[in-house]
Parts: sequence; C-alpha cells; structure tokens
Amino acid sequence: MKLKCIITDDEPMARKGLRGYAEKVDFLELVAVCEDAIQLNQLLRRQHADLLFLDINMPLLSGIEFMKMNPIAPKVVFTTAYEAYALEGYELDILDYLLKPISFERFLKAANKAYDYFRLQQSNDAGYLFVKTDTRLEKLVFNEILFVEALENYLSIQLPDRKIMIRSTLKTMAASLPAQQFAQTHKSYLVNLDRIQAVEGNLLQIDRFRVPVARQQKEQVLEKILKNKLH
Repeated sequence: MKLKCIITDDEPMARKGLRGYAEKVDFLELVAVCEDAIQLNQLLRRQHADLLFLDINMPLLSGIEFMKMNPIAPKVVFTTAYEAYALEGYELDILDYLLKPISFERFLKAANKAYDYFRLQQSNDAGYLFVKTDTRLEKLVFNEILFVEALENYLSIQLPDRKIMIRSTLKTMAASLPAQQFAQTHKSYLVNLDRIQAVEGNLLQIDRFRVPVARQQKEQVLEKILKNKLH
C-alpha cells in the first residue's frame, strides 16, 4: 500500500528536510510540495492525497485554519516549532504532531502511524479489524462485537464469550468501525446496533448485558435502532 502525501511548509529548509525524509520511506509517495496553505488548497482541487505533512504557522492561512475550512481534507500530520498548538491540533483529529526540529526517527514513527491507520480502514471493508493487546494482535469480526466500554486510557471490547482490553480511545474505535452498524450511546459506550435485543427506559439489552443510553442521545439512538421497525 502506497500513501500519496503532500508536504506544505513556508520554510524552504523545512520543505527540503521533510522531502528527504519522505523519499526514504518506501510506502510514502510524495506527489507535491507546497509553500503555503493557499497553494495546497488550490492543489487539492486537482490532486488526490491520502496524507498531509502540514505546517501550522504560515502567512495568510495557518494549518489549523486550513483544517477548519476543509473538514474532509486528507489526514494530517502537523509539523510546527510551537508545542502550544498540540491540543487544538488533536481536537481536529490529526494523526500526529511533529515538533521542529524533526528527527527522521520521529518522522518515521508518524509515517508508520499513518500507514497503520489506512491499513485499518482497508480492513473495515472486509468486516473485521486487528487490535493490539499487551501480548499480540487480535482479530475482531464486527458482527461479534457486542459493545465497547471506555475505562480511562483503555477500552473493554465485549464479545459473546470474552472481553478484550486494549489501550485506545472510544473516538479512535468509533472511527475504525462502520458507522451504519455501531453507535455511541453514552460517553463511555459504543454499541453494535445489530446486537440490541430490547430497549427498556435508558437501558439497552445486548445478550446478557445492559448498556446505558445517555438522556441527550436517546432520541438519536432510538432512531437508528428503529429504522427497520414494523408499522
């Protein structure tokens, strides 16, 4: 799998360094290098890309402003000399945040993260994904997942006969599962809509478990659950 990527930075030396790094990674295909976000905006109208290495502090239009005006832009790895933007960057669902000066080791780590992300998206089409536990990679078939519960920095994935613990977030898991089959019913729960057997008040009956539905999300969840109801 090759990832088409674009580097965007207003500093010539930064562009040169990132270009050199990208050319060393066999699964990255560098399709363009832009001097600012305006040039990038024009380029994306005619050029497909999977991944952007995007500077934040640029004249006229910052990397963050570009992201806000392009919500369906390619996935992004921010590159910047300023650590203060890290939180805002992750709120925009970026893949990684590289702080200048960027070493090749750190660049490669971000590239590998991007590769893993896109490989996961491909596996979704096959009806399963692989998750990393403490000791091995586990294959999860979507139809076998009952629900996912967030426990601080971990997720508990409940299957019919066992549960799997992984280090991740509910947001990341939700993005990895088919949206038509899974829905977040509560700040701590993601459920398989096809496995719901009954609804009682603010509780969903799934196999032998009861999963809560947040009051503010109940109407939306019920609409998804009842989309095939008989009249």
